Amino acid sequence: MIALKHRLPERISTERLVLVPPDLTHVPRIAALANNERVHRVMSRLPFPYSEDDALFFINEVVPDPQEKCFAITLDGQFIGVVGLSMGPDTAPELGYWLGEAYWNHGYATEAARAVIAAAKEAGATSLKSRALMSNAPSRNVLKKLGFIEIGEGTDQQGTLMGQSIMFMRLELDRE
Repeated sequence: MIALKHRLPERISTERLVLVPPDLTHVPRIAALANNERVHRVMSRLPFPYSEDDALFFINEVVPDPQEKCFAITLDGQFIGVVGLSMGPDTAPELGYWLGEAYWNHGYATEAARAVIAAAKEAGATSLKSRALMSNAPSRNVLKKLGFIEIGEGTDQQGTLMGQSIMFMRLELDRE
């Protein structure tokens, strides 16, 4: 069976956004937007400070990883964030996203994630999971708007949020 990553489209367009594979042209904007302590505080996989070397690592190592499907979120051709799925063995794909702070509270995260969820459903995914810091009500609200339900609290066991309280969430994708 072809892996979910390869059944997902390379490009997704929404009303306001275009989701494309992150590439080297995005490196300066990735570094500029991710090098923000307010963004870093709620992200499990973003180092801080965040440099162009970190953005190059993301493009060269994370994007091509067989267990990752990453999309650059672009608005009017300009990079504003990332949305994607992490796919481990024997578990539902995990939805993750981040936006540069200037793009918060405009509905872009919801719009981009909704498009990835629809693509994942079309590609055969039956459920997705996600997680957010207990203290990150805006992200938990985005996930709730997308239909995720809270399934339990825990402590993050990895990344820069290790030891912090998180909410695990799940979304069942009804197949018609």
